[in-house]
Amino acid sequence: MRRHLFALILATASVPALAQNGQAGSGVEPSTVANSQVRPIAFATRANDDGVLVILMRDANLPQSALGNSAEASVKAAISAAKFEGKDGSKLVLRGIGRHARIDLVGVGNDGDAADRMRRAGGRVAQDLRDEAHPVSIVGAANSDEANAVALGYSLGQYRFDRYKTVGKSTPPTQSATIVVSDTKGAEAAWKSRGSALADGVTLTRDLSTEPANVIYPESFVARVREAFAGVPGVKIEVLDEAAMRRLGMGSLAGVGQGSRRPPRLMLVEYRGGNGAPVALVGKGITFDSGGISIKPNSGMWEMKSDMAGAASTMGAVLSLAKSRANVNVMAVAALAENMPGGNAQRPGDVVRTYSGKTIEIMNTDAEGRLVLADANEYVIANHKPAALVNIATLTGAVGNALGGDYAGLFSRDPALAAQITAAGKTTGEEVWQLPLNPNHTKTMKSDIADIKNSADGGRPGASLGAAFIGFFVDEATPWAHLDIAGVNWADSSDDVTPKGASGWGVRILDEFVRNWKR
Repeated sequence: MRRHLFALILATASVPALAQNGQAGSGVEPSTVANSQVRPIAFATRANDDGVLVILMRDANLPQSALGNSAEASVKAAISAAKFEGKDGSKLVLRGIGRHARIDLVGVGNDGDAADRMRRAGGRVAQDLRDEAHPVSIVGAANSDEANAVALGYSLGQYRFDRYKTVGKSTPPTQSATIVVSDTKGAEAAWKSRGSALADGVTLTRDLSTEPANVIYPESFVARVREAFAGVPGVKIEVLDEAAMRRLGMGSLAGVGQGSRRPPRLMLVEYRGGNGAPVALVGKGITFDSGGISIKPNSGMWEMKSDMAGAASTMGAVLSLAKSRANVNVMAVAALAENMPGGNAQRPGDVVRTYSGKTIEIMNTDAEGRLVLADANEYVIANHKPAALVNIATLTGAVGNALGGDYAGLFSRDPALAAQITAAGKTTGEEVWQLPLNPNHTKTMKSDIADIKNSADGGRPGASLGAAFIGFFVDEATPWAHLDIAGVNWADSSDDVTPKGASGWGVRILDEFVRNWKR
């Protein structure tokens, strides 16, 4: 019989104050300091007579009724003079025509999925008009589906993280962005039922991933997520603290966090809106990764505040599903720890035992994400019997070297599951590329004194070795996949729906995948 399970359900608490050198009490409260308000989304049957008019162009022809007769003639003359053809990604800005402060012609082209083109165009428009003071009208959506795609793109593209700016901070415009469409009731209903919830999920994930590590650490991550889910129906939250993990034998997760004064947590957020076993989304939540005893070089280490992006994405996806009352059962799991080189930190050569009793020889303390996922996976499988389990993690630099910033790495032993995730990626624009798993990958990590090592000499192929290690702690009967998002979780420059910074990658693909999951 399974031993008695210990779970600590933490009371809801406000987010701790912004810390200075690891200490709370600086006087800046993240719970009261928020990002600047952004433009709300609205739908209407006609554009404003003034302000900024954006016309989405599929070719060189203006959409019907986009402008009055006199202005239309001027715009057509400008299109002809500039030889503007409406190609996807193109733009022509006009001023001094009619009462409009400016008229932006934005090319969306005719090739490929219309919703994808409209979503990307909406994101580009939002970033182009980031500091524009006037109201914005967007014309060119052919139906409510396209209007919602524009709305989602605009919402994602206008994201900003400015809560800690005090010098030279400008107040962004808050007048609405109005998407023009004939079926306003259908568009509004679809936006309220799904689109706005999806935008909220991405915003939560981006916020968590952008916050500095002296603000977001395991305990405060839990508190911030509790706040996000407050009042959302059908949600149950379970949290294990370090003492509970130790009692349960979760030495792999607890071991990663033992070098830090910030204790680890395992957070499970379950939303029940359907029938059957839940789909489990299990994310790596390293709130700061120094590398531990195997310490990283200083260059670029600041980015390791977002080494919890996988965990953040699972929470954002389930927030979207729960807020939109999706007819699914799903669970977001965050394996949370801060990996620091303290006096109590685990060392290369140590051996730890996981929840199931398997043993791991620690060869590299900077291969820590797979360690926290090992215990999280075993706990979820044993106690929640998921219909499928998907890991998502900023696991290896190797995946970025292989795929760049265009794809996340997908690993799976289950062809049907992999196909469904791939399809969800194509639909949402968060695309994946399947990389190999081979029995030799596990053999490479065979330990002389334990069941497995957490890394291999030479570390190649790094992404596949990391995935194989994680798969070692998932039984063959459970449909399982792993997404390595180390190459896509952070944008070094703005691109379509993603402003520079934390991308929130994973929320949209996981939301789409869970909604359409079939076995």
